[in-house]
Amino acid sequence: MALATSAFTTYAAFGNREDLSDTIWRIDPTDTPFYSGLEREKAVAVNHEWQTQALAPAASNAQLEGDDNVTPNLVTPTSRLGNVTQIQTKIARVTGTQIAVEHAGRDDEMDYQVMLKGLELKRDAELAFVGSNQARTAGSATTARTLASVLSWIRSNTDKGAGGADPVPPPTSTEGSTARTDGTQRAFTEAQLKAVIQKCWTAGGKPETIMLGAFNKQAFSTFVGRGTPMQDQSQKKITAAADVYESDFGRLKTVPNRFMRPRDCLVLQMDLWASAAIPGRNFVTFPLSKTGDTERKQILVEHTLVSRQEAGSGGVFDLTTS
Repeated sequence: MALATSAFTTYAAFGNREDLSDTIWRIDPTDTPFYSGLEREKAVAVNHEWQTQALAPAASNAQLEGDDNVTPNLVTPTSRLGNVTQIQTKIARVTGTQIAVEHAGRDDEMDYQVMLKGLELKRDAELAFVGSNQARTAGSATTARTLASVLSWIRSNTDKGAGGADPVPPPTSTEGSTARTDGTQRAFTEAQLKAVIQKCWTAGGKPETIMLGAFNKQAFSTFVGRGTPMQDQSQKKITAAADVYESDFGRLKTVPNRFMRPRDCLVLQMDLWASAAIPGRNFVTFPLSKTGDTERKQILVEHTLVSRQEAGSGGVFDLTTS
């Protein structure tokens, strides 16, 4: 085969229009299972506080009939806890020219950039709440405030490696002010998970979610009762995953989380955690002053993590990740 004589080809042409799809593909993960699963509260100060209540321990209790010499019981006061709000923000900035020209895959460049920054900000929130071993810090004129993450609250029901230490239980007014101390990493086992679930139940909790990273999610799927992949011949399908754990104390769903530290496995009662944001500062977008031939918009959230009762949750820590 040969090219016809004098045929004009695309190789020689300069006036052909480009062929650019109007679809823009992204692969970066945007699912935030912990942050998205939290109940929402309103914070009205940078130090958001709440109360918890404990009951007196169960005790032998028998009284004489007609007894009028009754001693009043001691009153258990509430505990007052708090966490500081952390400001998280992203800036979208686009030149006047880029706003004015025609685009492929989006109608308005600024709106598109604001959308992307909003997704990024949500990922940052997930990392701060559940993926960072960060303690609560009050901040100053030169240091940003940081909220106490989940890892700085959970201390009652844990299983950890040698040398690992739970956050120190300080006076309640400074709860969450110390981070975890990481220990020697070890392989994830079912015995560790069962021990933590039992501790949560004994404390009064009803955890329903196991949250962990990719490597230990696969390790979880090899636990007893799910150690051998099953093949459905009729559908030509192999099932090698386990998404629900039937424990002695209830059913727990397993949720992989890309933003958690791979060394942690959290056992959570989700209704005992919440996000509290200051009104008017909850993922808001507003324009910034114009500088030169550019437009700027800021996306901002000021919020904190509320640990309504950490003893309802727990964690297996210091796990191997490869």
